[in-house]
Parts: sequence; C-alpha cells; structure tokens
Amino acid sequence: MDLAAQAERPQPQYSNHLKVLRTQMGFSQEELAGRAGITRQAVSSIESNLYLPTTAVALQLASVLACRVEDLFSLIPSEKIIEGTLIGHFSPQGKTQPHSIRVKVSTVGKRTVVRPVSELGDQFSFTVPADGYLTDAAGRLPGATVRVKLARDREAIQQEISVAGCDPAIFLLGEHMRRQKDQTSVVGWTMGSMTALQALQRGDVHVAGMHLFDPKSGESNVPFLRRSLKGSSYEVVTFATWEEGFLVRPGNPLSIRTAPDLAKPTVRLVNREGGSGARLLLDQRLRTAGIAAKQIRGYDRIALTHFDVARVIATGQADVGIGIRSAAQHLDLDFVPLQAARYDLVVPKAYLKSHPTLTRLFETLASRPFRNEIEALGGYDTSETGKVHPLRSD
Repeated sequence: MDLAAQAERPQPQYSNHLKVLRTQMGFSQEELAGRAGITRQAVSSIESNLYLPTTAVALQLASVLACRVEDLFSLIPSEKIIEGTLIGHFSPQGKTQPHSIRVKVSTVGKRTVVRPVSELGDQFSFTVPADGYLTDAAGRLPGATVRVKLARDREAIQQEISVAGCDPAIFLLGEHMRRQKDQTSVVGWTMGSMTALQALQRGDVHVAGMHLFDPKSGESNVPFLRRSLKGSSYEVVTFATWEEGFLVRPGNPLSIRTAPDLAKPTVRLVNREGGSGARLLLDQRLRTAGIAAKQIRGYDRIALTHFDVARVIATGQADVGIGIRSAAQHLDLDFVPLQAARYDLVVPKAYLKSHPTLTRLFETLASRPFRNEIEALGGYDTSETGKVHPLRSD
C-alpha cells in the first residue's frame, strides 16, 4: 500500500469519524489494525485524512466497530463552485452592488463563460433562471477569472446552448427541445449581426445569428461570412426568412414609404446600432437615395433590438424605424416591407462534434412543430428552415 501515492491523489471532501468510534469502542490504533487486518500506520493515515480507504478496508473497519460504513465516512455536502471567464457588464446598481450577481454559465469549446443574467434585458432577466451566483463581483472587469456558486448541476450547464443574435424566437427553440424531454436550455444574447459573429469568433457563444443582405449578389449572409471567416470549418443553417421594413405608427400618418421620406423635417427616426442587419439595410437605402445621415432626424438615436424599436414607436417617441414584421405585429404598428432577408445560424463544426446536444438544436429547428410555431408569430417564412449553405465550394 503506497500511502504517499494515495495522499497525492485528489480526494473528495468527506467526514471521517473513525477516531471517534475507535475511541468509543476502547481500541488503540494497533488493536483496531490487528482486528481489521491492516497496519497501524494505515489506521493513523486514515484518521489523519491522508488516505481514503478502499471499499474492502472500509467494510472491514465497520465490521470491527459494529457500525455502518456511512457512520465512519460520508461525503460532505459542499457548494458547487466553478471558475470561468467573465464577459459582459453588470447592470448599474447605484452605489452598492448586491451580495451576489445572477449569472448564466456555459461551456464553449474549452472555455467556461460567465455572463450576468441582466444582459438578457429587462423582460428575460425576470423569466430566465440563473445557473449560479457570482459572489466576488466587486471590481471585476470583462476577461477576469471569476468563481461562481452553481445553482444547477454541471451536466445541465454543459448542455446549455448560448446563441448570439437578434431573434427572440430562439428561446422558443429551447422550449421545443424541452418538450422532447431534453434538459438543454437555449439562451439568446441580443446583439446585432456583426457583433454576434465577433462573439462567435472570440469563443463567447456556440452559435451566431445573422441577417445581412448583400444587394450586389442578392444573397443573405454568405457573402459577408466568406469575407470574415477563414476556411470551411463552419456550418451555416437557415433559421427562417423574414420581412424587413419600416415600422410606423398605426395608419402610417406621415405616409412613410421610401428612404427619402425619412428626410422630412417632421419625421423622427429610431435607429439600430452599427453592425446590425437593420442598420445595414437603412444605410444601403439612404446611399441609393443620395441622402446623408445628418439629414435624418434621430439617426443617432439607438435601440438595441427589433422590439425596442417597435416600443419606441408605439409609445410615440419616434415615427419610424427599421425592423421585422413580427415586431410590428406584436405592438400593433403598421409595417412597410422593404425586403425579405434570411436569418441564418452560424456554428463551428467542432462544436457540433463536442457539444452534447447542439446537433439536437438543429434537428428541432427543422421539425414541423417548431416551424408551425414561428410561422404563427407572423412575418416568418420557414420554407428554407434547416437548409445548410456551404461557405466554400471545396
């Protein structure tokens, strides 16, 4: 029995009552060792937590002491702690931070990524449960290594799928996976198309959603991806095709139909951030019409999602913005279609092999029940949903 080698192995935390029970029975270490058929040094090492006995030795000790093995040794319930890389920022909390920060945790490739739940936005922050709690938040900046007290088991964490993009219907995809008795959760982090692609390239997420239309080729996403991604180590799979256009107040009182209408002095725009598909569409239409951004009232006013654009217009703070039909329908706005664009999901092929449930996400995506669900939202065409688009000809 090589006690030194045993001591070097990482052992689980456990409670050890051998010395207490031995003393209660009136045995010396030598007497107990003789009755159990082991050495006195072994008894001493076990009592000092230098050696975790084998099952056979534990059973023999329990027999000699007339007790159960679990009376001698039992695992100590301990908080599950995991370390990961912090990305994102904390929401302002005034002068003080709460004692713990709710976070989502995902395993992306070989990285463990930690992001505050608050970055999901106001609505989802109160409906999406945390994976754990960050207790050492003070002074932590993105990129720091942090420790998280887990609220879910590690297997569930490893199955979580993190998606960057601007289509909130990605959460419905997770619900459909759970209907199949799958414990995978799908978490959508809202960001524009190019920002989502950059997050994918950094290894912050498993999947990036994009809707960038190239007017020269008449094709969505692939021309941009061919310029941005090297090699053919990515899959590009269609989520759906949706209509993009002007979201306007009910009845379209300012008769907004084309890009030149945005330059009217009475029209107030709410814009999307640079790098988003909506911003790209707006800028393309303005260039074609020969209109400078400075001519547009509200060009610098930014909303971060399609539904934020819709809410700003619905509350009377703006008259028009670029967005998708489903956002207009959701808030009873009028919609002026400009183009149909494909919303694609981009995923590294390596993740499809290494992640335990990522392939099931794409199987669920192509299923008829899920396609029926998003078609019912309005503004979605699922005729190409699940179709794979090669990035390279080789």
